[in-house]
Amino acid sequence: MPSIKKRAAGTQAKAESSSPTKWVARISAVFLFFALCSWLDAIKDRWYVLDPKSLHELAQAAIAHAPTPDDTAFMTDYIVKNLTSTYPSTQIAFNHDSSEWVFNNAGGAMGAMYIIHASITEYLIVFGTPLGTEGHTGIHTADDYFNILVGEQWAFAPPNLKMERYPAGSVHHLRRGQMKQYKMHEGCFALEYARGWIPLMLPFGFADALTSTLDYKTLYLTVVVTGREILRNLLIFKI
Repeated sequence: MPSIKKRAAGTQAKAESSSPTKWVARISAVFLFFALCSWLDAIKDRWYVLDPKSLHELAQAAIAHAPTPDDTAFMTDYIVKNLTSTYPSTQIAFNHDSSEWVFNNAGGAMGAMYIIHASITEYLIVFGTPLGTEGHTGIHTADDYFNILVGEQWAFAPPNLKMERYPAGSVHHLRRGQMKQYKMHEGCFALEYARGWIPLMLPFGFADALTSTLDYKTLYLTVVVTGREILRNLLIFKI
């Protein structure tokens, strides 16, 4: 019996002595993780290839060259061809299959999107609907630029109680961490460019499919196309 008590006491003493060590290790791991995230966030600009100003000018050029003000297909094709001729395929990969339009439900708004580019730090899509929609922008870890191609986008963020209006040819910049109510009035399409940590935006894009629409076919197609484009860019060292 004494030997059993000694062993039990020894085990308890070891557990007590190792407990502070475990907590120190856990706290250190959390600290290192946040330090790494902070460092990566500070240097993420070096991985950007696209430029908000150039994309805005490209969107305006696409509108100017379109045969009609509502020819979204022409504008999309014009944008993709211009990007392909401007940036070498060894620097950034674009999706040239303009038939890959998929539904997108996010923040209560519904439309369709065509993913032109997706990587860890940037994405470029054409998003919109000929019917009109509205919802919550979401809160993101990236800056989001809506270059309006067709129609108008309206937005609102308290305490400013007046409507923001963005017609075709304008750009609506949703800054990182900012949120608004927005409406794509009647028919509206936009060239949407985001720069920041794109994977952290994906839960917002997937949430409605998982909890509301249950449109798993669209969710599957979105995951496949997004994952494929991110992988294509990683293979050419585009982060």
